[in-house]
Amino acid sequence: MKRRTLIATSMATALVLAMAACADDPTDGPDEDADPIVIGSTLSLTGAFGATGVIHQIVGEQFVDQLNASGGLLGRPVEWRLLDDESDQAQITPLYERLINQEEVDLILGPYATPNIIAAVAVAERAGYIMPHHTAIHAPLLSYDCQFPGWSIDPEPDVYVSELLFGMLAELPDPPETIALVTNGSGSTQPMTEGFVEQGVGEGMLGIAPQYGLEVVADLTYAPGNQEWSSIAAQLRDADADIVINNGLGVDPIGIMEGMEQLGYRPPMFFTLFPAPGPMLGLGELGEGALSVSLFEPNEALLDQYGDEVREISDEYTRRAEEAGLPYTAFETQATASWNAWEILVGAVEGAGTTDQQELCDYLRESGVETTFNGHLTFDPAVNNFWDTNVGMKQIQDGDWVMVWPPERQAASPVQPSAS
Repeated sequence: MKRRTLIATSMATALVLAMAACADDPTDGPDEDADPIVIGSTLSLTGAFGATGVIHQIVGEQFVDQLNASGGLLGRPVEWRLLDDESDQAQITPLYERLINQEEVDLILGPYATPNIIAAVAVAERAGYIMPHHTAIHAPLLSYDCQFPGWSIDPEPDVYVSELLFGMLAELPDPPETIALVTNGSGSTQPMTEGFVEQGVGEGMLGIAPQYGLEVVADLTYAPGNQEWSSIAAQLRDADADIVINNGLGVDPIGIMEGMEQLGYRPPMFFTLFPAPGPMLGLGELGEGALSVSLFEPNEALLDQYGDEVREISDEYTRRAEEAGLPYTAFETQATASWNAWEILVGAVEGAGTTDQQELCDYLRESGVETTFNGHLTFDPAVNNFWDTNVGMKQIQDGDWVMVWPPERQAASPVQPSAS
């Protein structure tokens, strides 16, 4: 296997920040003569998931810089050793084996996207490492007791998302009656449509929609990485559903929406599960009214609820994202999940007072961990460590993502666009 490019770590910047922080009080920073604690991971910095992977890279760099500036871990500086997995699941196993067995990193963090995370968790389990991860939400597929999710959509995510979306739609002035499902056939998304077939768990949207009086008029599947949308767009136009539901990720919804627009068709409503947030806003008027799920959006109403610490994290992320030239620089759901994962890892080390893997795992399962965005998380192996969620629904309104559901978390009410 050819050696992958090692992405530049935050170490140099972090140590400069740590030195500055120590200038007045040398007890504030890590012992710079001590060996660093090395955290290894991969991210999809290139390839199909690159538009989302870079969000997690910026969050990780920000977190490590902040961590080192405030003293590091166990009095030692922290180095993040990040590799590009190129959005290729086949690279995950050899890269994590390299990090653990050859480079002997102290700790590991998961990659981006559920199929990649599942592959990485298998390596972690064989090596006896704990693995916090950012974005895998499919609890039935992750049974290793020492994997810890930074993003939870309930232990039964297909049920939770279906009830969240369909419940919100039922409250609209003119509730939809028909839906068209269009699904990326990857492990990240297909279970949301059909349930966890191999595990015999869940019903998916196909099974739950009729419970809400919704008729499924189309059920389409496309291959991961698909670039040809004209056929799918034509079938969606012919189905003419009240809402098109894309259980997809990344830039999938961009191709679908542009494909439908080229045929002169725009559905009354559109939902997409895990989009890259910036490209969706880049659609301009075409994207208005689109819906998705979210852990957090930096809307003023929510920032006021969370307080100054969250506002500072959000502002610093925006500054870094602007410097990196990202098309969308708000600290939103992907960034939140990433921050959670880092806090789980660091909280375990600080709580257990060690980098011993079994002690870290035991500490998290026995004590849980405090997080900035989701409060105190507890991890129960009986539900594969997936915690009670507060995921809500967001919508593009006036060119921005806004949390609209449930009512206790909304920054605005959901709107029901008209077809054009």
